[in-house]
Amino acid sequence: MAFPPCVLPRTEPPRDCPLCPRLVAFREQLRAEHPDWWNAPVPAWGDPAAWLAVVGLAPGKHGANRTGRPFTGDFAGELLYATLLKFGLATGTFRATPDDDLQLHGAAIVNGVRCLPPANKPTPEEIRTCRPFLAAPLAGLGQVRVLIALGQIAHDTALRTLGVAPSRAKFGHLAEHVLPDGRVLIDSYHCSRYNQNTGRLTAPMFEAVFARAVALRG
Repeated sequence: MAFPPCVLPRTEPPRDCPLCPRLVAFREQLRAEHPDWWNAPVPAWGDPAAWLAVVGLAPGKHGANRTGRPFTGDFAGELLYATLLKFGLATGTFRATPDDDLQLHGAAIVNGVRCLPPANKPTPEEIRTCRPFLAAPLAGLGQVRVLIALGQIAHDTALRTLGVAPSRAKFGHLAEHVLPDGRVLIDSYHCSRYNQNTGRLTAPMFEAVFARAVALRG
């Protein structure tokens, strides 16, 4: 399997990052079970000149942890990349594999937790420990003016990373929060299979978030 280059290599954790013992143990287990998978911290991916940063929670087991590219290989990525393509933030064809010809334009994707957590649930300590690896690409992507947080945990960690207490900016789908540096964070329900299957998030609802982001760019 071909794995994609990350957007800002100098901001990434090492492949064998040792900081979270529970995540390290799970990583080693999966490396033994699936040696052809990525099984490492998933790097940020997209356009180094991005004006939009999409902040997710963590890699999915059969998605980014397998393929090495955010939201690639699992159900959530189908809606995310279809939406990016619809709004001209991507070109090519999304085939749920990192060796497709998909490219992002004006957008980048980064997870708040870079390693796969058991049961898709990172602990508060793991989220805190990984925060520098969210701060670094957000700082390095100097042209980002709008951020989209996918879900409340991504919302909370993005705010804390950017120096805002979550209690001062309540999560809500399509809620907007002006950050201290003038950038804007827009909330969205996560594009997970559960949210889509239950109707909590529909394609029009998700597209409305990106339409607002485009409008804010001006």
